[in-house]
Amino acid sequence: MNQPVYIVAAERTPVGKYRGAFRYTRPDTLLANLIHAFMAKQSSLDPAAINDVIIGCAMPEAEQGMNVARISTLLAGLPNTVPAMTVNRFCSSGIQTIALAADRIRTGEADVILAGGVESMTMVPMGGNKLSANIEYFSNGHENIAYSMGITAELVAEQWGITRQMQDEFALQSHQRALNAIQQGFFKDEIIAMETHASFPDLTTNTIREVSKLVSLDEGPRADSSLAALAKLPTVFKRNGTVTAGNASQMSDGAGIALIVSEKALKTFNLTPMARFAGFDVTGVPPEIMGIGPKEAIPLALKQANLRLDDMAWIELNEAFAAQSLAVIKDLNLDPAKVNPCGGAIALGHPLGATGAIRTATLLHGLKRTKQKYGMVTMCIGTGMGAAGIFENLS
Repeated sequence: MNQPVYIVAAERTPVGKYRGAFRYTRPDTLLANLIHAFMAKQSSLDPAAINDVIIGCAMPEAEQGMNVARISTLLAGLPNTVPAMTVNRFCSSGIQTIALAADRIRTGEADVILAGGVESMTMVPMGGNKLSANIEYFSNGHENIAYSMGITAELVAEQWGITRQMQDEFALQSHQRALNAIQQGFFKDEIIAMETHASFPDLTTNTIREVSKLVSLDEGPRADSSLAALAKLPTVFKRNGTVTAGNASQMSDGAGIALIVSEKALKTFNLTPMARFAGFDVTGVPPEIMGIGPKEAIPLALKQANLRLDDMAWIELNEAFAAQSLAVIKDLNLDPAKVNPCGGAIALGHPLGATGAIRTATLLHGLKRTKQKYGMVTMCIGTGMGAAGIFENLS
């Protein structure tokens, strides 16, 4: 059996900056609130019919540990009978969950699945709360596993001839495109505003001060960014290198969710498909140049979908670093106008395990708005991998 797979809806939270809007919001609470609000819009769907909830998280520990998918599902008020699991494929976790959901539906094992991702880089840092590298990294030629992501970007920049100027220009473009998208209201249909709550002691009155705020916009894009400002930033991973905080993705907090269903579910619950899941693939590359992963994954995903690169009208290429994005664009001869037309992670942020689901929401709403047919979400992955998923717009 190989039945078609449909996406009915894909939405996300705004993306908060590191220690920004969601600094006091637990990731399981953030995801639970997103699922609750998301499901409230699916009025014709019986929540008890959900076969599974699959959530990606790149650092699944502490506040986002203990199977954050199941905990968030329960906190969101879904029936106890709805199971859930947490998946980790680092930066591609949020698109991997959609692919896993599609696999179960394609084979007839399930009809309705929620898939997405969540990450709080404010509460759970890169590498987790207790980074413990295996000593075997440093023998038998595996020391490249221990390279920081920034060093891998520097290596890609060197090998692919990506200059500091090129990276800064790409970073500035990301901010400009993101700001334009916000000003034009391009993200309004994909974002579900989140209300945050925090409590602070007031020692002068011996009372607790309650603070609430509605977060409806992405925090990352900077209107004051310029080439001159970017050029002043120091390199942070290598002396006399080219990678800076300005031409790398931002640490962020956020979540995304999508409703994945079979044709049977469309008819049973009178659902209207937004898109068709067309294909997905993932592959490995040398860890020391992990950023080049999409270059290898994209052709594999296109083969799965029986499509050509020219068929892709919109490509969400996650901007882990400007260096690796530019290298992928260069090697695959991608049309820059089709890549991240609303900006990418350098401006909008990269909440690791959530990014794939967030970028899927941006892609599907973008295809709907522009009435284009095919699009792709792709990213590099820590320790040397690349993933790519392809969708066909039906809206």
